Amino acid sequence: MTAKLIAGLLAAFLLSAVLCEDAVVLRINGELRCQCIETHSKPFHPKYIKELRVIESGPHCPHSEIIVILTSNKEVCLNPKEKWVQKVAQIFLKR
Repeated sequence: MTAKLIAGLLAAFLLSAVLCEDAVVLRINGELRCQCIETHSKPFHPKYIKELRVIESGPHCPHSEIIVILTSNKEVCLNPKEKWVQKVAQIFLKR
């Protein structure tokens, strides 16, 4: 009886370890990619921006990304090389 109990506990432990490892791998793979597929290039007034995030380049993405959340709760990626985007980012970083 004890051998069966130990075997069952061991099997449950191994199963939970495998499931946890899969969850961690999925989480890592989901985060290691660029967030922006395409960027918005038409200028608009900074008053429509509720939040601004700057994601620096790294192993997840070869270039920097600027993501804004507008007052309409729409998430938009901006091209960090555009002059107007750089000015908007400076305004927000001063706040």
